[in-house]
Amino acid sequence: MKRTPPRAQSTKTRNPKNRSPQRRTQPAPPPSKQTQLIVLLASATGATLAQMMALTGWQPHTVRGMLSGSLRQRLGLDVQSRIEDGTRVYRIAPGAGQ
Repeated sequence: MKRTPPRAQSTKTRNPKNRSPQRRTQPAPPPSKQTQLIVLLASATGATLAQMMALTGWQPHTVRGMLSGSLRQRLGLDVQSRIEDGTRVYRIAPGAGQ
């Protein structure tokens, strides 16, 4: 009986233990419009309605709804407003929501 020689092992093994996992890093998603508004309002100078509209692309009633509904009521932030030079300026009080 003839014996066949053993086959040479391939250099490319398919053993999953030998493979190093390739991790794909995904870029972080851009900040939401709500987050952008909070950052803008948390600044020392605050923001006018026009500045918030330009940042988000929203209509005035949508910006005011976000201030009242989401930021004040849902998140519990202390959004204050004052009139400077005939223009209303909104800002989040320092230390608010903590």
